[in-house]
Amino acid sequence: MDATGVSHIAVCVRDLEKSLAFYRDILGMRVTFDEVQDTTTGGLPHIYKHPRQTRRTVHVRYGEGHTIPSLVLTSHPGDSPDGDPIKLDQVGISHISFTVGDVKALAAELESKGVQLAGPMDSFTNSQGGVSSIFVYDPDGILVQFDSGGGG
Repeated sequence: MDATGVSHIAVCVRDLEKSLAFYRDILGMRVTFDEVQDTTTGGLPHIYKHPRQTRRTVHVRYGEGHTIPSLVLTSHPGDSPDGDPIKLDQVGISHISFTVGDVKALAAELESKGVQLAGPMDSFTNSQGGVSSIFVYDPDGILVQFDSGGGG
């Protein structure tokens, strides 16, 4: 196989407008694609748990170019998805992570904007007062990590 990288990671959300308010407006990602698709054709019915008529797909990303992976947010207009976000010790994609220059400063900024940390700030702080990684919850309770590069 001659893969060149990760093209995207898709996350199904309950309320796309709330998710856009988080990923676009708070985290500063930019929308590069927004479309409503018919999910009754093209093989899509076979990869859904429940019958769905449509899917709204919005791609958001940092940076430019096609080598930068997109985060794809999907919802189903008129339908509610089922299920709950998973934790780090459960099967499935447990979180997404972004590398940032100053994790501690970002944590303070996110908290000031009402973003819930996935634990008290001192749980992310080492004995020297440094913070190399934090986790927050998006509007659906999905874990989002920010690290200083090389986080896990």
